[in-house]
Amino acid sequence: MSNTEARHLLVIGIGAGDPDHLTLAAVKAIGRAQVFFVLGKGPEKNALTQLRRDMLDEHASGPYRVVEADDPWRDRTQDERSGYTTAVHDWRQRRADICERLIRDELAPGRCGAFLVWGDPSLYDSTLGILEDIKARGEVAFDHEVIPGISSVSALAARHRVNLNQVGRPVHITPGRRLAEGFPDDDDDADIVVMLDGHQTFRHLTGRGLWIYWGAYIGTPDEILVAGPLDEVSDHIQQVRAEARARHGWIMDTYLLRPGPVGTNG
Repeated sequence: MSNTEARHLLVIGIGAGDPDHLTLAAVKAIGRAQVFFVLGKGPEKNALTQLRRDMLDEHASGPYRVVEADDPWRDRTQDERSGYTTAVHDWRQRRADICERLIRDELAPGRCGAFLVWGDPSLYDSTLGILEDIKARGEVAFDHEVIPGISSVSALAARHRVNLNQVGRPVHITPGRRLAEGFPDDDDDADIVVMLDGHQTFRHLTGRGLWIYWGAYIGTPDEILVAGPLDEVSDHIQQVRAEARARHGWIMDTYLLRPGPVGTNG
C-alpha cells in the first residue's frame, strides 16, 4: 500500500464537555476529517453523542459522515484481586474488534477519519492503546496522530481557581480504585487528583485534615462544584452526587485532595 492509499486517523481531544474547550488545533483537525467514528454509551448518555455532533456541525469544513457503533459492555464490578485486569483486557479486545471493523469498512484508503475523545487522549482513555492493538494485528493499515485536549483535571482546577500543585510539591493522579487500596505513603506530601471513582473513596479519608475540590459534569450546563474541608463537605458531596446520578442516569466526577489548610499555590 502506497502512502497515497494509506488511511489516516486523527485522535482528537475535545475537552471535558464545554464546546469552547476545543483548541484551535482540534478545530483544524476536525476540518481535515471526512469520517468520524463514535462509540455510543447507551441511551442515558445520548446528550454526549449529540454534543459531539454539534461540534461537528459547527466546525467540520466539508462533507462528512458520522459512523456510530455501540460501545461493548464492560464489567465494572471487579477489583484488582478479583479480575479487574482481565475484565479490562477483554473489554479492550472487543472494543478493538469494533474499531478495526469500522476503520476497514467505513474509511476508504487515502481518506482521513477521526475519533473524538473526551478530555485528553493521553489521560485514562483507551483509544490510543486500542489503535496500537489494531496495528499489531496487521489486518488494516493506517497511520495516526494525536491532538491533545483540555482534560477534566485541568478543567477542574480552572473552575475552582486553584493550582493542581502547591509550591515544590508533586501531583499524584490515580483512579479511585487504586486510592481505595490505600493512601499513597510514598507521596505523603503530594496533592492527589482522583478520577474514575465510582465508589466515592473520599468517604473513607475523613479525619486526615484534607481539603477537597470536587466537580461533576465539568464544563457542561449540569456542572456541580463543591470545595472545602473534607470532613465538613463529604456528606454533602455524597448527597448531591446521588441526586445528580439519579437525575441523569450517569455521572462523571473528578476531585483534588490536598493537605489543609490550603497552602500557597504555585
